[in-house]
Amino acid sequence: MAAGVLRTVPLAGELTTSLISRVATRYGLAAGNVLRLWTCRNFAARYDGGGVRADAEVVLNDAGRRVLAELCRVEPHVLARALPAFTVDDPKISTGKEAAVAQARWRAAGTVVGPAAFGCQLCTARRTGQAVRAVQYVPRWRRVCLKHGRWLLDADADQPLEHLTLHSVPEVMAAQRRWPGVARRAMRAGVEPEQAFTVAHAVVARWWEEALYWEHEETWPRRLHQLAGSSAGTELEWWRIVGRDAAILPEVVAVAGALLEPAMAELAWRASGGMRPRALEDDDPFCHRLGERVGRPWLGSLVAADYGSPLSDFTGAIVRGRRGGGPPGWRDDPWQLKREQQPATMAGQLRVLVAERHSGGSGTRWRATVRAEHRLHITQLLDDAREQLAQLHGTQNGTTAEVARTLLEHLSHSAGLIDQALLHTAAAAVAAGVALEEVAQWSRLPADELAQVLAAGQDDG
Repeated sequence: MAAGVLRTVPLAGELTTSLISRVATRYGLAAGNVLRLWTCRNFAARYDGGGVRADAEVVLNDAGRRVLAELCRVEPHVLARALPAFTVDDPKISTGKEAAVAQARWRAAGTVVGPAAFGCQLCTARRTGQAVRAVQYVPRWRRVCLKHGRWLLDADADQPLEHLTLHSVPEVMAAQRRWPGVARRAMRAGVEPEQAFTVAHAVVARWWEEALYWEHEETWPRRLHQLAGSSAGTELEWWRIVGRDAAILPEVVAVAGALLEPAMAELAWRASGGMRPRALEDDDPFCHRLGERVGRPWLGSLVAADYGSPLSDFTGAIVRGRRGGGPPGWRDDPWQLKREQQPATMAGQLRVLVAERHSGGSGTRWRATVRAEHRLHITQLLDDAREQLAQLHGTQNGTTAEVARTLLEHLSHSAGLIDQALLHTAAAAVAAGVALEEVAQWSRLPADELAQVLAAGQDDG
């Protein structure tokens, strides 16, 4: 094809599809018309509600890359430097008889390079002369546009906003400015900055979910309402999803910095009992110190009681690493976050919210019929039991009395927590309309006995 008439320069970190869309806008065309320059045999990912996802990406073969370079009037090496997906190969289009044909293949940005976010439109207009939308690969620790005071939102979520305004929450911008210093500290400690941020983000996102029931929490509600433009109004649940990552950034940066400190690791080691394991206490000095670091002196006891959290996994890995006695591996790496501990994304949470609203509380979905505080309590009981059992790793050394005491105390505590979780789950199921006989069968309890226990629990409440 003939080279393009207008030169369109790429943005650093831009999605290839974003650049193609901006090229189309410059020529007054729809993006679909320009995409016909490439042969493509699959389809772009779409939102559940319809419409192509903003983070839909294409990878090109060599012939396709030359077409894009000619269309933009930009050298291929410039595109390769700016577009993270430009040099990504897909065997389905880069080999075979049709490799000489300009081809493209649709992918989701997260499977090609990583998370994608909407670019700041003001920055895009200043750099390109186009007042249009751009989508870029942006890690979560660089989501603040400090020049214009904006939080750049995930591009994979089905919601209408591209950014949140931060002028009324300067502490979020201040946290973004502090992050490079924390990242340098992580590198000096031999930790990838991405890992430090990911663990801290998981820790604080867990707190965010629990904070609805924290009597003394005032900072996050105020910050969230400011992010929502003064008040979240009747859409509080929606704003808690969309505004979470911006609202918790100051605490995430503070926690990441704290977890990197050797003194904090020493506190965790001493709180565990060192080489003579003991059950953690509510006045755990590690948790108390962490609460102080995020401006919440009262938080320590709440965090200490949350045994199955990403934070307890972090401290548990530190303790296991020092005790030894087990095979080496990722379980002893405090910076390796388990898949099940990763916070739900904005896109995932919004899909669940939509599904719950469509269910209308009919009882067809657990989350639509069981209140959030009940679900959280059940989860905490199970996590606490799991953590109690994890504490037994490497403890079968010592005198018979010492080992027996440690095993029996932790096992009996775990059994009690599981019994509580069973009864709370049974009560929630019965309250949601599930037949008592079925719940009793699943619980392996006589129906009359279960009915008496549930009735006694209601009387106590």
